[in-house]
Amino acid sequence: MVRYQKAVSMAVNPVKGDLWLRSYNPAPGSEVRMVCFPHAGGSAPFYFPMAKAFPSSVEILAVQYPGRQERRAESLVGDIDRLADALFEVLRPLTDKPLALFGHSMGAVVAFEVAQRLENLAETVPVALFASGRRAPSRHRDERVHTLDDRGLIADLRELNGTDSALLGDDDLLELILPSVRNDYRAVETYRWRPAPKLNCPITVFTGDGDPRVSADEASAWEQHTTGEFALRTYHGGHFFLTDHQEDINAAVLDRILTSRR
Repeated sequence: MVRYQKAVSMAVNPVKGDLWLRSYNPAPGSEVRMVCFPHAGGSAPFYFPMAKAFPSSVEILAVQYPGRQERRAESLVGDIDRLADALFEVLRPLTDKPLALFGHSMGAVVAFEVAQRLENLAETVPVALFASGRRAPSRHRDERVHTLDDRGLIADLRELNGTDSALLGDDDLLELILPSVRNDYRAVETYRWRPAPKLNCPITVFTGDGDPRVSADEASAWEQHTTGEFALRTYHGGHFFLTDHQEDINAAVLDRILTSRR
């Protein structure tokens, strides 16, 4: 579930001084804000390419979870509900503009839980929820990768092909990232969906036809979680299919957002 971000030079703008959000395409005149939630072990820069590709009408805000990169000194959050609770409080003041939510893998689960809180507690319906590389919340698998030793965890990262092979052979770098990877695996593998009213926002699902974490049936089951429009788009590739189809996914996301504004 993890794609490691090497240190690169990029413009980083904390939103209103907040540690949780990064803006790579500051757009104060934007019509919509889209909040992007990283995968397990991931961090905000994963969404840097997406942010740079979007027009100024959509501001991309990338979530930075605690315990990684510049937030490394903070305690990791190993529970999806606690993570969603915290992010809901961060995003509530930003509902002065329409919000869209995009999450990949674990990020899709966090985005879903945040969407529920926005609708139920803030009476704010997101203009769209984009769930990438993750089965529907109601489709549970008994996964326990987080209980494996480091060797087993690294083997799983190799299988998903989302981490630079050179990194997996660097003990010093592994020591830095494995704690957050294991923490996030624990969070998403112990997550349990609780039956609740369906979302009202439209849901668009992106999935890879070779993703070992998501079957076609598990991806289509997202439709059961909304009263709004539903779309499923399948791409060739594994768990990180979106990096190979970024341009097409960006276009689909933008089209959905613009449609919601008409």
